[in-house]
Amino acid sequence: MAKRSPAVSKSSSSSAPSLAVWLGLAVVIILLDQFTKTLILGYFQLGDSRTVTSFFNVVRVHNTGAAFSFLAGASGWQRWFFIGLASVVSVFILVMLKKHPGQKLFCFALAMILGGAIGNVVDRALHGYVVDFIQVHAGGKYFPSFNIADSAITLGAISLIVDELRRVRSSR
Repeated sequence: MAKRSPAVSKSSSSSAPSLAVWLGLAVVIILLDQFTKTLILGYFQLGDSRTVTSFFNVVRVHNTGAAFSFLAGASGWQRWFFIGLASVVSVFILVMLKKHPGQKLFCFALAMILGGAIGNVVDRALHGYVVDFIQVHAGGKYFPSFNIADSAITLGAISLIVDELRRVRSSR
């Protein structure tokens, strides 16, 4: 990752949110993610699907792989690999949050990714798979099912890209 520009950093600013704010956001994501997954596990059987709108279903899917079921067909080692990877990434994110507390969009992005990563790690550790339940479709084509944690990670990644574009633009 490129070095953060001091011109964008407001680490010394008194208006900078503390690390607790960013960790609190990550905890909210984890709790919301786990609450929704608990509801799905309690009310849906594996493979159940309920139509909500013409483009959105609530389903119960178990994903033993990563995004878009990457490595889902592996022999089981992927569970521990993804738990380890998420753990290392989480430590890195904590360091970055501590170093750049005044960069609000950057820290928002990292907190969303952290919450999503931990939400999915909890599933992997407890169940051996991630519970996915949001299914979007149009014209007979179905997007892979996902969950709140995946949504938080995606929003975090988009926010990181926007933050980086803003940082590069301001350094010119």
